[in-house]
Amino acid sequence: MTRGVVYLVGAGPGDPELITVRGLACLRQADVVVHDRLVARQLVDRAPNTARRIDVGKAPGHVPWPQSRINALLVAEARRARRVVRLKGGDPFVFGRGGEECQALADAGVRFEIVPGVSSAVAAPAYAGIPLTHRLAASAFTVVTGNARSDADALDWEALSRLGTLVVLMGLAELPTIVLRLLALGKPPATPVAVISRGTTAEQVVVRGTLADIAERASALTTPATIVIGAVASLADQLAWFDAAGARRVHSGRPADSADMPASGVA
Repeated sequence: MTRGVVYLVGAGPGDPELITVRGLACLRQADVVVHDRLVARQLVDRAPNTARRIDVGKAPGHVPWPQSRINALLVAEARRARRVVRLKGGDPFVFGRGGEECQALADAGVRFEIVPGVSSAVAAPAYAGIPLTHRLAASAFTVVTGNARSDADALDWEALSRLGTLVVLMGLAELPTIVLRLLALGKPPATPVAVISRGTTAEQVVVRGTLADIAERASALTTPATIVIGAVASLADQLAWFDAAGARRVHSGRPADSADMPASGVA
């Protein structure tokens, strides 16, 4: 077992204030920070001035750091008896390849610790005023990837179409296909849908619609984006509280009435 250690830290969905206390403590003691492209710069700057910072981020069509190279980097830095923080967007184990990195570290005999983070799957809807569950509308939610390069086509979309709230990550480019697939499986065209672009940041944009029109409405949005499909998406206007200009605000609207909530059958 090496003397070094790798901390896989969830940086959260974009808002730098959403990192955990433990994650920030690890970052402040790091010798090396290996970070993703979308991690807030304010977080990377929390590392000591002496810490080495390595950007291993990927962009669509541009992957200078394949996963095997990142794995090798983490092992090599830990073997130099360094405290390495692998700073990953969202949560390391939610579509973040954290499991693959841990396997590589374990195989190499490198110590590691997982520091969970706030996933965009729950944070982006929350910042858009969308509760993923609601007593009158949805008793469960499911998170899937819409990335066509992954195993998205292997998902049981027929089963997913019958569930309460469906959250799709990395699916903006595939949104038209996802919509057609759900409609073909009998999902009502009037099903509410919300797409949150750059959720929890000052660039957050929320577009609402239905399965019938959301692909067109959201066509100009940019990644990263979180898609919420189900009755709860209709609450975005009523429960909106986050000012995307950068200032948080406390919601002061009237309490929700049961008549305002769509029936769970819509989703």
